[in-house]
Amino acid sequence: MKRFWIKRVVGGILFALVFILAAGWAVSSLWNWLIPALFAGPVITFGQALGLLLLSRILVGFRGGWGGRRWGGGGWGGGPHMHPEGAFWREKLSNRWQNMTPEERKEFKQKMKEQWKGGCGPGRRGFGRRWEDKSEPAQPGNPAEPTATNL
Repeated sequence: MKRFWIKRVVGGILFALVFILAAGWAVSSLWNWLIPALFAGPVITFGQALGLLLLSRILVGFRGGWGGRRWGGGGWGGGPHMHPEGAFWREKLSNRWQNMTPEERKEFKQKMKEQWKGGCGPGRRGFGRRWEDKSEPAQPGNPAEPTATNL
C-alpha cells in the first residue's frame, strides 16, 4: 500500500513538472512569435516565460479567477462548489413550480418565451426587463437618426 502512494506522489510531481515545462515553452513560443512581430517588443527566454506565468497566476489568483471553483464553476448554481444561495433559489423556484396549476405553468412558459425570445445581453429584448421602443417615427423636419453631411 505504501508503494502505491509513493508512485502516486512521484507521478504527480512528474506530471506537474512536465505541465510547467510545456506551459513555459508554449508561453515563450507564442510571445516570441507574436509580440516582436505585432508590437516590436522584445524576445524572451524560457525562464522569463516561466516568470510571466508565475506573475499572471499571482495577479489573477491561483484558483482560476472568475470561472474557477470559487464561483460555482459548473454553471448557474451547479457543481460541487456552487454558491450557497444557489440552492435557496433553486428550491424556491421548484416549490413555486410544483404549486402551479397546469394553466399557470403554461402561462409562465409563454411569458418566459416571450421575454427571452431575443436572447440575452445588453441592447437586446429580454435582458431581465421589458424594453419598450420609445423612438419616435421619422418626420420630415425631425429625422430619427443623424445624417452624414458632406464637407
